[in-house]
Amino acid sequence: MHESCRIMHMRTTLIIDEELLERARELTGIQEKTALVKMGLEALIARETGKRLAALGGTQRQLEPIPRRRPA
Repeated sequence: MHESCRIMHMRTTLIIDEELLERARELTGIQEKTALVKMGLEALIARETGKRLAALGGTQRQLEPIPRRRPA
C-alpha cells in the first residue's frame, strides 16, 4: 500500500535588512531569497541543537558506552 505525503508551505512577509541579505548572497552564492532564509533557519536549528547536545555532555555518568557502527 502506498502512503501519501503532503508538504505544506506557508507564505510570510518578512522585513530583512538588505545589507544582511546581500552578505548572505555573497557568502553562499545563493541568489533566491526563499532559499537563503531556508538555509539560514536550517543553520540556526543545527547550531542550537548542537548547543543543547553539548549542554547534556556528561550528565548521565552511569550510562554505558553506546555501540558504534564504525570504529571511532
